[in-house]
Amino acid sequence: MKTINVVAAIILKDNKIFATQRGYGEFKGGWEFPGGKVEVGESPENAIVREIKEELDTSIKVNEYFDTVEYDYPTFHLSMKCYICSVLTGKLELREHEDSKWLDKDSLESVDWLPADLGLVDKLKSYLKKNS
Repeated sequence: MKTINVVAAIILKDNKIFATQRGYGEFKGGWEFPGGKVEVGESPENAIVREIKEELDTSIKVNEYFDTVEYDYPTFHLSMKCYICSVLTGKLELREHEDSKWLDKDSLESVDWLPADLGLVDKLKSYLKKNS
């Protein structure tokens, strides 16, 4: 099975997390943490900064590594490195997504997460609770 290596930004502000709804492709309509594929020769940290600039016209700072999700979709294996990030400049403009929301620990389960992203919800609730 083919492995796809991606990165995801868990953008944090005021103890809330930025979630986006996919606007394209096989998983259109599902909610996810924004990000994308790591290019050949690119570090995961550089990839997430580049992807958020492309997708949301926003510059971010990578604050810390959070987790790696390994998930088998029917046609590929996803390896997703996730990082806690903060906005440096920009307004998180949706260029590729249908919608977005800021979610706190009590509303993290209020959206229909894509399967790989759903695996992070409980750990993120604990993280937000600890940092509140």
